[in-house]
Amino acid sequence: MTLEELWRIFPIVLQGHDPAYGQWFERARHELQAQWGPLAVRISHIGSTAVPGLLAKPTVDILLELSIGVTPRQALERLIASGWTRMSGDVLEPMRLAMNRGYTPRGYADRVFHLHVRHPGDPDELNFRDYLIDHSDVRDEYGALKRGLQKRFEHDREAYTEAKTPFIRAATVRARAQYGSRHALGRESSGAVPVVPHGVDCP
Repeated sequence: MTLEELWRIFPIVLQGHDPAYGQWFERARHELQAQWGPLAVRISHIGSTAVPGLLAKPTVDILLELSIGVTPRQALERLIASGWTRMSGDVLEPMRLAMNRGYTPRGYADRVFHLHVRHPGDPDELNFRDYLIDHSDVRDEYGALKRGLQKRFEHDREAYTEAKTPFIRAATVRARAQYGSRHALGRESSGAVPVVPHGVDCP
């Protein structure tokens, strides 16, 4: 299928915050922790469903940070074997895989997940999440932006994501300045260059 055909089946849908998103995340977190054990350095709920009060696509985004000893190929093969589908990313370094669950030939399932797989050292998605939680005015501004973009790009996910990027970049710079090393993970993350989220759609 072409991207245009796919986005007709999976349009941009936005709705108010549902407290059940946290329960979805916890179930997925337990599953991932059991699968990866100590190789899962950190598993976090990110994206708009992690921010109370924020308009969001009903898709739970998860950040899975794997030990630097795990290669992208190993991560990809194991996740596919456990039922995840690749959205983007390849087997080359750096580790930047995007997987999903809940996309069916008939449209969205009852629960939809995006899994973002990284090595430790890129905490900007966590900083952005925290910044929206701590600054309700920025959260509301972001929600209004998404509502406007949804009307324009309901069937063009790439354009929707690209149009949000300037806002995300600006807020992430401010978040990084405010939080500093809040989400650093010891020596594994030392020397890493932060990368602002891009190219992969978070709700």
